[in-house]
Amino acid sequence: MAPQQQISLPAKLINGGVAGMVGVTCVFPIDLAKTRLQNQRSGQQLYKNMMDCLIKTVKTEGYFGMYRGAAVNLTLVTPEKAIKLAANDFFRHQLSRDGSRLTVFREMLAGCCAGMCQVIITTPMEMLKIQLQDAGRLAAQQRVLPLSKAMRVSATQITRELLRTKGVRALYRGLGATLMRDIPFSVVYFPLFAHLHKLGQRSPEDPTVPFYWSFMSGCLAGCVAAVAVSPCDVVKTRLQSLKKGANEETYNGVVDCVRKILKKEGPGAFLKGAGCRALVIAPLFGIAQVVYFVGVGEFLLGLHLKRNHGY
Repeated sequence: MAPQQQISLPAKLINGGVAGMVGVTCVFPIDLAKTRLQNQRSGQQLYKNMMDCLIKTVKTEGYFGMYRGAAVNLTLVTPEKAIKLAANDFFRHQLSRDGSRLTVFREMLAGCCAGMCQVIITTPMEMLKIQLQDAGRLAAQQRVLPLSKAMRVSATQITRELLRTKGVRALYRGLGATLMRDIPFSVVYFPLFAHLHKLGQRSPEDPTVPFYWSFMSGCLAGCVAAVAVSPCDVVKTRLQSLKKGANEETYNGVVDCVRKILKKEGPGAFLKGAGCRALVIAPLFGIAQVVYFVGVGEFLLGLHLKRNHGY
């Protein structure tokens, strides 16, 4: 491997990690609202919409209630986003090694492979995050607010209990639904972003793109991809929720979940939280692509190399 390639991969990993942490910090309250909206059933609605959910969360759980589950996300989003962005670049490079131009199909294939790689981290991250995010909704439904000590569990406690009682497999509950969501998302997002981003090139001679165009391209591609896979996200959220409220049904896999939602709540239930998800993903990937293309990782590695060589 050439020296430049050795520097390139770590830089991409740093870029993906920094981008994920910044993005999650900015949009996490909306993500919490999305989870709670997706989990509430027809006839048991505590929240009318995203704003109603956030207002009630602040009133009953305080400002930091909007960030329940953020710690696990901030911890694991670095490797998750790093794997996703770096894997996409890696597969795009491999698929164009013969010198041919990347076709849309090959771009989609690279995105598919990136989506498959990221679920290693995404599934347990989402699993733990959802338990923490949904605790407030369950407490409100049972009228035990403010949150009791029993509700104030940590991701570490949940992980230990799951590993003790059910083993590692418990952390990968909903893996099939996560794959159903993340693979199509990457298949849509990465090719769409690449083509939108290319439209911002200054000229054929100068292929550079302004940072605001990278941000807008990431936002638009992320928004489209997020809405497209929203039904899969609803199924994933329902399957990964370990605790249920009063009269809330349990599901035995993806097919059973889809069938019960259709029967009891109708097709519209698959779009619950779609607006919130779009509001989460759009800026998240916009920020990610700006950090990625600005080259924060390259800058940090450059400083490191200078120090090591006494520059």
